[in-house]
Amino acid sequence: MSNPTTARLPEGFLWGVAMAGHQNEGDSTASDIWFLEHTEPTIFREPSGPACRTWELWERDLDLAAGLGLTAFRFSVEWARVEPAPGEFSAEALDHYEAVVDGCLERGMAPIVTFSHFAAPHWFAVHGSWASEDAPELFARYCGVVAERFADRIALAVTLNEPNLVQMLISGNVLPPEAEEAKRAMLDAASRATGAERYRCANVFLEEELPEFQAALTEVHRAARAAIKAHRADLPVGLSIAVTDEYALPGGEAGRDRKRAEVYDHWLRLAREDDFVGVQNYERIAHGPDGPVPPEPGAAVNGMGTAVEPDSLAGAVAYAHRVAGVPVLVSEHGMSTEDDDLRADFIEPSLAGLAGEVERGVPVLGYCHWTLLDNYEWVAGYHSKLGLHSVDRQTFERRPKRSAGVYRDAVLRYREASADAAPRQQEAERTVPVVR
Repeated sequence: MSNPTTARLPEGFLWGVAMAGHQNEGDSTASDIWFLEHTEPTIFREPSGPACRTWELWERDLDLAAGLGLTAFRFSVEWARVEPAPGEFSAEALDHYEAVVDGCLERGMAPIVTFSHFAAPHWFAVHGSWASEDAPELFARYCGVVAERFADRIALAVTLNEPNLVQMLISGNVLPPEAEEAKRAMLDAASRATGAERYRCANVFLEEELPEFQAALTEVHRAARAAIKAHRADLPVGLSIAVTDEYALPGGEAGRDRKRAEVYDHWLRLAREDDFVGVQNYERIAHGPDGPVPPEPGAAVNGMGTAVEPDSLAGAVAYAHRVAGVPVLVSEHGMSTEDDDLRADFIEPSLAGLAGEVERGVPVLGYCHWTLLDNYEWVAGYHSKLGLHSVDRQTFERRPKRSAGVYRDAVLRYREASADAAPRQQEAERTVPVVR
């Protein structure tokens, strides 16, 4: 593993945090997730409500990110805010997101924009969501409107966030068997309440629908990429996928390879058509001859119940690049835990492992830590903590955790090392003889 005090990353490497609209902005009342949060029965532990009030406090949050020495900021544009009714686009929402883009640039941070981070308009869910015949056209229309407004000023565009999440949850047995029936009951109730033939959320659909939705999301991504590139051909476009580091112990290779084939390989092959692939890594699963191996007794575990393993990031990035063959953006990486010391101590060795992969030739564009704030974590509500800052649920005051300082110090050290290395590299390039 590279020494975190001496490892270098390329000049221009993007250091950022990642956030998502529905999880932070609050009161996204036109979205499918909002509707399902208030459906009876629901799988959501609690409604999102005001979330972190980032819709109003976005400048404060950009200041927090800039204060960490970051050079990039990943956020999502909420389709439900931009197009709350079919074909009706909100000038207020577009103005807001354009201001966020410009606010990033004013603070020296490259905007990385996600066009769909799980949530979609309620009307789109009534329409059948991604499985509707005209879903690629509808999503591409929205992406084109957003791209026309500010694609000229953003660094990277992410079309879809974790389109393989449902596959991962089912394949990895992350949720208990009764969760699928609870999800079915919620979606059936939503269909009855709206009179929809099949109410489906952008990231909530049924196990038997996986092949249908995978095929649909594949075409949705391609249509979105084309729509964005129509407004700026040179803008790097990709999608971000959830990638657990599937690690094979002796005799576990078959289980590892089966999991990769079921959950990741389709999307990584699709990414071969793109400019980069986003990797979102939170854990390692060790595979033995008899299946996944639980953590050793007494091992530190994260909120997902798996062992804390900093090398998981390097393993996920190396595998993703090996299959996709395109540059990698670490679009999310972090830890769900109430123990911020675990998170803080996890950051340095994770980054060192990533730097080691870069030294071995893997092209990595940047790293975005998930996330800036403790926010709304979907079915877990506000009970899952992944933020570098806590948020008071009454006053919405942001308070830095120890992990925020650790990440800031690591970023500044890597940035200084890259800046010091650049003149020496340029000098070396000038003095290398040209051989003809």
